Amino acid sequence: MTSLSELRFFTTPAHDCSYLEGKQAITLFADPLARIDKDLYSSLSAVGFRRSGTHIYRPYCQTCTACIPVRLPANDFAPRRRHKRVLRANTDITVTPHRPALTEEYFSLYDRYISERHDDGDMYPASRDQFQSFLVDGRPEARFYEFRASGKLLAVAVADELNDGLSAIYTFFDPEEDARSLGVFAILWLIEQTNRMELNYLYLGYWIKQCQKMSYKMDYKPIELYVNNSWIRLDS
Repeated sequence: MTSLSELRFFTTPAHDCSYLEGKQAITLFADPLARIDKDLYSSLSAVGFRRSGTHIYRPYCQTCTACIPVRLPANDFAPRRRHKRVLRANTDITVTPHRPALTEEYFSLYDRYISERHDDGDMYPASRDQFQSFLVDGRPEARFYEFRASGKLLAVAVADELNDGLSAIYTFFDPEEDARSLGVFAILWLIEQTNRMELNYLYLGYWIKQCQKMSYKMDYKPIELYVNNSWIRLDS
């Protein structure tokens, strides 16, 4: 297997940033041909890398440090009043893990979610090829966690198991179930699942202070931010 010191990295050309208008972005990718096992993948995640499909990457912008990796120390998390309301609203939901797959049921939910919630983004319109390459192709550590009530599929949380935690890759849910706050519930459930698996962290990807769509990540405390090659904890 490839070690961290042996791993090669490649950068993309500068391109329009997906999150900050008027900014140019550069992405650093781990060698897609390298054999990256769970240990190496976990080590990369611990220094700010993320996964999308088969690619493991992190921002590498020369003049911008807005993208900050964040993770939650699961055992220290204490739900706030609003979190407890969401938990109570979803006591009828059961969650089961499955291997990643492209099914008509999954894609129908994903398509409705992208169309309702992200029709202004680069993932719109949804396609089966996109679903396959983004969520199904990738890592053996990945799971689709199905959230169902009375048999109806309400949400799917995609997460990878690392040595020290779970990495939340993506969540899509029924856009008509606003009262359930399914996005919040998925994070709360993944925190609980991290504890059940006796792991330390729930990795939540990148947080950008100037990006409103990412502001929800600061609703969970304590939280750790990866800044200047160190994890810094915020308790409030």
